[in-house]
Amino acid sequence: MFKDRILLITGGTGSFGNAVLRRFLNSDLREIRILSRDEKKQDDMRKRYNSPKLKFYIGDVRDPQSVLNAVRGSDFIYHAAALKQVPSCEFHPLEAVKTNILGTENVLEAAISCGVKRVVCLSTDKAVYPINAMGISKAMMEKVIVAKSRGQEATVICATRYGNVMASRGSVIPLFVDQIRSGRPITITDPHMTRFMMTLDDAVDLVLFAFEHGRPGEIYVQKAPAATIDTLARALTTLMQVPDHPIQVMGTRHGEKLFEALLSREEMACAQDLGDYYCVPPDLRDLNYGKYVEQGEPRISEAVEYTSHNTTRLDQAGMQALLLKLSFMQATVRGELAQPEE
Repeated sequence: MFKDRILLITGGTGSFGNAVLRRFLNSDLREIRILSRDEKKQDDMRKRYNSPKLKFYIGDVRDPQSVLNAVRGSDFIYHAAALKQVPSCEFHPLEAVKTNILGTENVLEAAISCGVKRVVCLSTDKAVYPINAMGISKAMMEKVIVAKSRGQEATVICATRYGNVMASRGSVIPLFVDQIRSGRPITITDPHMTRFMMTLDDAVDLVLFAFEHGRPGEIYVQKAPAATIDTLARALTTLMQVPDHPIQVMGTRHGEKLFEALLSREEMACAQDLGDYYCVPPDLRDLNYGKYVEQGEPRISEAVEYTSHNTTRLDQAGMQALLLKLSFMQATVRGELAQPEE
């Protein structure tokens, strides 16, 4: 499906963008476009990959014209551009609205007007039962995706939803490693806090699945194990051979939850189990509810949400095994200075 086609990655200089790019770079795509605001990171990527397939566009998803310039002629879009740091979005909520909601609107409008074949958008577990500005903006982004997908036959718009991606830039694992190396205590928010644990490769697999199988308005979720922050910290200290390294509890930050959810109870009532993934279909009814007959679908009251508290729980050994799948941790264990996963 990708032969001689053009793929655009918004937010392509970030961790997700780089991971998707690496998977597609040796494919039979004719061209891969990177749209982002960061010219320094774009220049670094240009030198790192040194590929004639790569084309770089300086722009911002907030600006419809710069989006249109990048979208025009594209066949596929992976929309990863976002503000994703929970505390910063708490202090600047309207900035999250401008990028995560209105920016997505700009990308989808451009995709539809230019006849793009498929758009896969990146969402987060924080969009489920959101309590922080970042999660609320991503929840609204998902609503925009479903609304824009209605009646669209030429452009298929769907989404993927993730938990924590381990060792991605800005995530907690590189921070903990740096604290251990510098002799500072590991600072954790709440030892009982749980988070889903995924690798970037897992995340890219889900993107490919969505590109191949996604239908309008669907949201795809990868099943993932979880661990407490305490288990993660102790797994890292054991791997780095400093099991007695001090751990300091700093308290929950702005907008943080004790645990995250990848599927709400309402979504679980209608989700399709695809083995490694769940698919949440859109509600395609219109507002004339009286014409719809109850089809005997599972009742919401019988469903249970899918959270980092009730998924498979990793112990310290399981967490260590998962960490060692990361090239970042492999290099760290060897005593090398490693960069976060990109």
